[in-house]
Amino acid sequence: MQGRGFLKVCGILMIIGGAISAILNIVVIAIGAKGHAGMLVVAGVIGIIGAIVELITGIVGVKNCAKPENAGKCLTWGIITLVLAVISNVLVWIAGGSSAGSIIGTILTGFAIPVLYIIGAVLNKKSAQ
Repeated sequence: MQGRGFLKVCGILMIIGGAISAILNIVVIAIGAKGHAGMLVVAGVIGIIGAIVELITGIVGVKNCAKPENAGKCLTWGIITLVLAVISNVLVWIAGGSSAGSIIGTILTGFAIPVLYIIGAVLNKKSAQ
């Protein structure tokens, strides 16, 4: 039952984070469109896609935290979210958009919740067996 708590808490945090991210990326798109900055619009669209995936992952986790038989779904969504976080951070780093300190901070915060979510899914899957 330990996985249940991980999934529920991490799922709630992902829902909150995904909602905030979606709002911020809408602002980025609006600023980019107003100033005709194509890269900002592209970054905002990619950010919204990531936010939607994070929202879905959070909802799946909260909805299925008490259903160990659905742990595979949670695991899949958690891995997708983690992979997108890695890709996003690598692209920002390659583009030179962040300092080493902010990248480390993003890694710690952006990866910690998906990793804990995945751990919760794995623990839930083990409890179903």
